[in-house]
Amino acid sequence: MATASLYRRYRPRRFGEIKGQEHVVRALRDSVARGREGQAYLFSGPRGTGKTTSARILAKVLNCERPVDGEPCCECTSCIEVERGVSYDVHELDAASNNGVEAMRDLIEKANLGTPGRHKVYILDEVHMLSKPAEAALLKTLEEPPSHVVFVLATTDPQKVSDTIRSRTQHLRFHLLDPDTLAEHVRWVASDAGLDISDEAVAAAVSQGAGSARDALSALELIASSGGDIGQQLKFDELVEALIEHEPGQALTAMAAMVNAGHDPRTVTEEFVKHLRNGFLALMAPELVQLPSTQVAALAAQAQRLGAAALVAAIERLGTIMIELRHAPDPRVLVEVALVQLTRQRVGDAGGHDVEALASRVAKLEKAVASAPAAQSVAPAPVDPATGRAKLGGRAQRGADPSPASASPATPPSTSVAGPTPEPTPSAPAEIASEPSAPAAPVAAPTEVAAGGGDLRAEWFDQVRPTLRGLAKALYAAVDFVSGDDGTAVLAAPNAAHRERCQAYAADVEKAWREATGRTVRVSWSDSSGSDAAPSSARLEPAPASHPPPPDEPDLDEHHEVDESRPAIMGNESVLERLAQAFPGAERVAEPMDRER
Repeated sequence: MATASLYRRYRPRRFGEIKGQEHVVRALRDSVARGREGQAYLFSGPRGTGKTTSARILAKVLNCERPVDGEPCCECTSCIEVERGVSYDVHELDAASNNGVEAMRDLIEKANLGTPGRHKVYILDEVHMLSKPAEAALLKTLEEPPSHVVFVLATTDPQKVSDTIRSRTQHLRFHLLDPDTLAEHVRWVASDAGLDISDEAVAAAVSQGAGSARDALSALELIASSGGDIGQQLKFDELVEALIEHEPGQALTAMAAMVNAGHDPRTVTEEFVKHLRNGFLALMAPELVQLPSTQVAALAAQAQRLGAAALVAAIERLGTIMIELRHAPDPRVLVEVALVQLTRQRVGDAGGHDVEALASRVAKLEKAVASAPAAQSVAPAPVDPATGRAKLGGRAQRGADPSPASASPATPPSTSVAGPTPEPTPSAPAEIASEPSAPAAPVAAPTEVAAGGGDLRAEWFDQVRPTLRGLAKALYAAVDFVSGDDGTAVLAAPNAAHRERCQAYAADVEKAWREATGRTVRVSWSDSSGSDAAPSSARLEPAPASHPPPPDEPDLDEHHEVDESRPAIMGNESVLERLAQAFPGAERVAEPMDRER
């Protein structure tokens, strides 16, 4: 006679012996104890979690001769017959093999007959396999069954059960057992059965059970029959270490060891994906890992070293390989290629979406730049104060070797203005000449900067003026910085009309100064503007051949953008005055009509 399996020998006989389903036990036991049992139940959940066992216990207690607090006595004739499967009060039907409408009609006809006990219980396993006609035939009887009939429907996929049937039942959901509860149950069964097994064997049984008590006991029985030898279990510590250390050789060696031990490459890949998933869950939600708590801590430490991004990328890559393995002539080659790709480079670099990898590379570059010697300071390009723009090629001209013409001492800026330009001779060519290599003389000579003016001057050119926008940026581009002290910046406009227009935007400039530097600076204006300090004829004087640029002028190439939309200076000037302002250093020559005269 064959020996009964462990999961059959240790099948729970009472509600109190069911492990990990306290919510179901409490609902069924209380309803029976109060005489309020339902007419139809729907038990759903993964395999091996106690659905059919709970249905049989419910059938026993409904017909038990001496029930105690909703529990069967397990000693009366009715309880013993139910346990042996010979009771006329309990009928079990496998809906997977009896899913036709004829089977349901036969069940309905027998349901109306009497029974020796108090209740006739019908247990329909895998009820989601019923055909549509069979469900329709069962529906009416399920809605209004005879008073002595109780239906218990069990399924592993409640979503496939029609809504009309689910709405007519009391739905109780079974869930997988947590690893600690399952490990405790396995140890108790091994101890009660006289099995001498190690903690490693218990952990292997729990791992293979994956939350199912029946699967865990089946694995325990196999381990016990082999003398406690758990065999060549799949261990992925070496593979994970290869991912962490980026060692392709170590990964290929670990893979070869598992394949040589008799494991199929497909199985190895599937189990490795499960291992990586458990590592990811150990970081994000440890309570979801179906492993004992002692193993979860070690797995979380290993996953922390690898990183969540690398775990997800590895799961994604191996998941793609699992699809390709179905049609691969040599599955081991595909798995090995994937492992080499995952170990030879950072997992995120292959796809370009690993933020941690990119951040690491940026940190390395910043560290290299910080350790490098400071770059030599570049002299700023000269700025034309009339236009507020850098002279094209000004930096190159400043860095070039001084020409003989410019080797003479530069004429220092003077507040005096030269007299009117003499009329050219008739033989002089009619052209407007300008000296490209010499910076234009400022409209108003800057005065000496007072204490603290150097800081304000640098802030004006480097931080404040570049942040201006719109018309304020265009107007203040032609404004020169004169002096600064005690929180007051003195500016100079080319002329009085330009100064009046700039004063309308003084509040915007002060706000920009406060936002850029964090301190309050009041904008003031110099009384000597371009229009007040020199006559109109003086603006047509050629600029000195060599004039040093104002100190600390901003580098337009680095800080400013050329604004071609800056409007022309408005005011009451004549056309010649506007041309002189637009083209500093230009000379007025005789017009053709003047030559004829």
